[in-house]
Amino acid sequence: MSLLARPPVAARVAKVMQRVTVMAERRAAGRGSASSWHSRFPEYPRKVRELTIPTSIAPARATVYLPPNDEAAAPVHVNFHGGGYVMTLTETDDPLCRLIAVEAGAVVINVDYAVAPQHPFPAPPRQAYEVVRWVAEHGAEEGWDGERLTVGGQSAGGGLAAAVARQALEEGGPSIALQALHYPPLDLATDARDKRAAIAKPMLRPWMADVFDTSYVPDVRQRADRLVSPAHPSDTADLKGIAPALLITAEYDLLRAEGERYAERLRGAGALVEHHDVAGVDHGYDGTDDAKAREVYTLIARHVREATGGRLT
Repeated sequence: MSLLARPPVAARVAKVMQRVTVMAERRAAGRGSASSWHSRFPEYPRKVRELTIPTSIAPARATVYLPPNDEAAAPVHVNFHGGGYVMTLTETDDPLCRLIAVEAGAVVINVDYAVAPQHPFPAPPRQAYEVVRWVAEHGAEEGWDGERLTVGGQSAGGGLAAAVARQALEEGGPSIALQALHYPPLDLATDARDKRAAIAKPMLRPWMADVFDTSYVPDVRQRADRLVSPAHPSDTADLKGIAPALLITAEYDLLRAEGERYAERLRGAGALVEHHDVAGVDHGYDGTDDAKAREVYTLIARHVREATGGRLT
């Protein structure tokens, strides 16, 4: 076993990574460059308000992105950010949220969810589900249509969105019109060293999996849970009736194969709307490749709009 795969060590490393991220954000703020994510895709305005959503795990802070036309009772999309279930990276999804708000004519709720190791599994997927349920139930007083609801996320956020859709299936709601999963991790039960990428040195490395997976699910026996690893062969439940899915993979990503497996599983359940593989890119490509990011974000927004009947703004 790798030293980093030992829970106490992984937790310490994860907390150091969290502190480094916070310090970097503070330094950027001190230099007046905190809005670097806000400056991407300037044609999509940033119109937001803050919100705190109560859950049984902890209150979840969220940034609410409003469509520019102030449409009453617009559809609503709940977004979960990436970061290995460990890093709080809500700001990195600001360009995505602004684009969806405009192109889909939707309210977008970008959730600052509970992360590991402070909140290990099953807390994050449970909190994510309770957030989505609250969003569905409180549209009337908040100004969106909770009956026209979609969920999505990038990387770990995509894993949480998949877990939300699974819980909604099992618990009888809320009704989700689309789950948009962007290069999600869907099989933590398989060791990263047993996964293969199309390039020799993909962005995701085994040491990262040791830190992230161990912090998130310290008990290896729980990593085959259906809320963690729905693409693992051990999960054979019938998914008929689960929310329709857009599943996006990246050609060079270490997680591509598990994304493909889950796409086929969803197809078998009649729930796959589209599997889109982004050619020539690795995990997290959209953080630096504006052209590819714009293309794929627009694809996500189009699917959100079509699933909810939103208006192009």
